[in-house]
Amino acid sequence: MTSTETPSVPASGDRRRWFALAIVMTAAFMDLVDVTIVNIAIPSIQRDAGASVSQIQWITAGYALAFAAGLITGGRLGDIHGRKRLFLVGIGGFTLASALCGFAANPQMLVASRILQGGMAAMMVPQVLSIVHATFPAHERGKVFGLFGAIVGLGAVSGPLLGALLTEWNLWGLEWRPIFLINLPVGIAGLVLGSRFITESKAPRALRLDLVGVALVTLGLTMLLYPLTRGRELGWPLWGYVSMAGALVVFAVLVAYERRKAVRDGSPLVELSLFRVKSFAAGIAVQTVFGIALGVFFLVWTLYMQTGLGWSPLRAGLTGVPFSISVSTAAGLSVQKLVPRFGRKVLQAGALLMAVGVLLYIWESGRYGLAIASWQMALPLIVMGVGMGLIVAPLTDAVLSDVPREHAGSASGLINTVQQMGNALGLGLVSVVFFGEIGDRLTRSEVGPAFVNAFQHALGWVAAVMGAIFVLMFALPKRAGEAQAPVEQAGTAELHAGSTRDAAAREENLAPVR
Repeated sequence: MTSTETPSVPASGDRRRWFALAIVMTAAFMDLVDVTIVNIAIPSIQRDAGASVSQIQWITAGYALAFAAGLITGGRLGDIHGRKRLFLVGIGGFTLASALCGFAANPQMLVASRILQGGMAAMMVPQVLSIVHATFPAHERGKVFGLFGAIVGLGAVSGPLLGALLTEWNLWGLEWRPIFLINLPVGIAGLVLGSRFITESKAPRALRLDLVGVALVTLGLTMLLYPLTRGRELGWPLWGYVSMAGALVVFAVLVAYERRKAVRDGSPLVELSLFRVKSFAAGIAVQTVFGIALGVFFLVWTLYMQTGLGWSPLRAGLTGVPFSISVSTAAGLSVQKLVPRFGRKVLQAGALLMAVGVLLYIWESGRYGLAIASWQMALPLIVMGVGMGLIVAPLTDAVLSDVPREHAGSASGLINTVQQMGNALGLGLVSVVFFGEIGDRLTRSEVGPAFVNAFQHALGWVAAVMGAIFVLMFALPKRAGEAQAPVEQAGTAELHAGSTRDAAAREENLAPVR
């Protein structure tokens, strides 16, 4: 059994929790930057390391695959062994993997190191939201999630700019390698400070890792994502479709097994009872589809600017600055100012703004063609950035607001997993909605127009996805926490089959572990 003591969360006057917040936010920022920083350096990696098209694909997709496959497991391991402990293991492993990436002797080592890096991120990232959920009282979480949303927006978009600068500068003749090596001092500092300032928290009772669940999740995700990431390169073979269909069967087996596991010993990998919370189930659906839109847009956007328009990495990175500023600003305002007043309408307005920005981008791309300038892209990027900022922060709060606290790790793992699954699905769809519009053998003069047309086609799909997100958001509560009272009245037994823990026991898992 875990040793716990009250109070359930640190006292409001405890300044250590703000140091802990800064540490976990920095780790989250480091992960988000690492997801996007590689795209901008792909041409340099291909030229300097002699990587093939397949290897380049796996440098990006391998990270996403390992990340998605391990997130739920990482969340549960935090519940079992302590969220602080798993966070420190994750950030330490992530830093080591970053060093291996930076000093990779060949493309094969780089791919393997990126997969390891994704696996370590899967140990680290679920603990971020869990630690926030366990460290801050309810009345402070709005402000905290506002900060988190701003970091998400800044990290997701500043990666290309940082990657462009590090690649253009060619520090010490290392070409692209500093994009990975920059993680070393940040990771070491996070490891040292995290061990001092983060308070440990665990689940209220001894849990066991669901190894069968881990195997089924990993198998199902691999069967789904591997064919998507390799399908176009291999000519969409029949086995790929069989594998993707088989993944659905594996997920069905997983659901049946997890139901039996919950009844038998109350320690499933995926807490299916969470889906009885309407806000959580609806939020998970929105997160998945939103991840698809982002997966398509960011990769296609990078290819359009660098390969289609022939821009340098630095110019492409600087073009994204208005987007970055808009996302960060809107994310901070949405939770603290707008959502308390307007509720769900803020998220829906964000979806509509993103769709409008995408359509405006399509129009400008068609009008100006290869002659389009960075400043002409500013307006659609600002509109899209504001829309994204209105979604990212309040969506996280909406998904977690009614989640029982002892399942914070599982819920965080699921949130991150479905977004990564969405991203991976988006990356797979790029083969259809973008590369499917480009011929296999193009002359130099044909490359630019072909990429411009493919960019417009892909963004049409992104706009359609944002429309679908707008509709899905009607299933979210009109106000965050609106469903809390009915959930509490329903009783713990309805949320946790066979569980007899009372409210005090549910609070116990947020207590410091000494």
